[in-house]
Amino acid sequence: MNLMRTAMLLAFMTALFMGVGYLIGGQGGMMIALVVAAGMNFFSYWNSDRMVLSAYHAQEVDERTAPEFYGMVRDLSANAGLPMPRVYVFDSEQPNAFATGRNPQNAAVAASTGLLRRLTPEEVSGVMAHELAHIENRDTLTMTITATLAGAISMLSNFAFFFSGSRDDRNNPLGFVGVLIAMIVAPLAAMLVQMAISRTREYAADHRGAQICGNPLWLSSALAKIAGAATRLHNEDAERNPATAHMFIINPLSGERMDNLFSTHPNTENRIAALEQMAREATFRSTPEASAAKPARRSRTVPDTGWGRGGSEPRKGPWS
Repeated sequence: MNLMRTAMLLAFMTALFMGVGYLIGGQGGMMIALVVAAGMNFFSYWNSDRMVLSAYHAQEVDERTAPEFYGMVRDLSANAGLPMPRVYVFDSEQPNAFATGRNPQNAAVAASTGLLRRLTPEEVSGVMAHELAHIENRDTLTMTITATLAGAISMLSNFAFFFSGSRDDRNNPLGFVGVLIAMIVAPLAAMLVQMAISRTREYAADHRGAQICGNPLWLSSALAKIAGAATRLHNEDAERNPATAHMFIINPLSGERMDNLFSTHPNTENRIAALEQMAREATFRSTPEASAAKPARRSRTVPDTGWGRGGSEPRKGPWS
């Protein structure tokens, strides 16, 4: 059902993009918009991961530079039956994470330094399992293409202003009314569809992520901490790239909590409640495979060489 709904929303986005082209330039404008949409989707398909990772200056880590974090992702990927994704860390005090890539064979997961410093290993495990669920469901490609189309619709609608004085009905079929629709209604509709797709996929990723890591409460605890920190800690790269906000596990821009048409993420309390209900259900059991992903607890007095959070004082990790 979610897959069908997402496909319908993507089809609506493409139709909306073509509609804006028609309102601006008639049938010729619609065909040009179709060609542009196809080209943008093709470019996003092959370059979405590099675009997003570059925007956040993410650095790739491996078993040598971040052994605990890398090993955790490797174990979780095995639990999910997924190929090992590339693992990245980006510098931000705000705890957050995202996944990107066109398919499970070409995927990447990224966590902020703030996430690795401020959350427990169990909570980090829940967050990364959520991101792997997005990869398994191919949400990363869907949301990237949606963001690209939404941005293109907004850009194209701005050109409607230059056609507002045209009196040629062949180029502007609906006249001034069409220009108003292209300038105001179309970008708003694109934004709503983009947010609807993101919110639909978050609940599914929460549920599947809890299964991958083996304990829904790890993820629910992480969501509470991340949502609280997002309201206090500024993410400068996210502010410069607001179109990528829906890719994060929690909105990095404002940490908004209202579950309405204009929120990029579902209400955090609703997500936590669903995970807690999942933990209470008698049908949920942590499998032996999932328990293998449970990170070992560390003594606070033993120096940590995995992600730089051991000892009594936080220190910078190898990704800094």
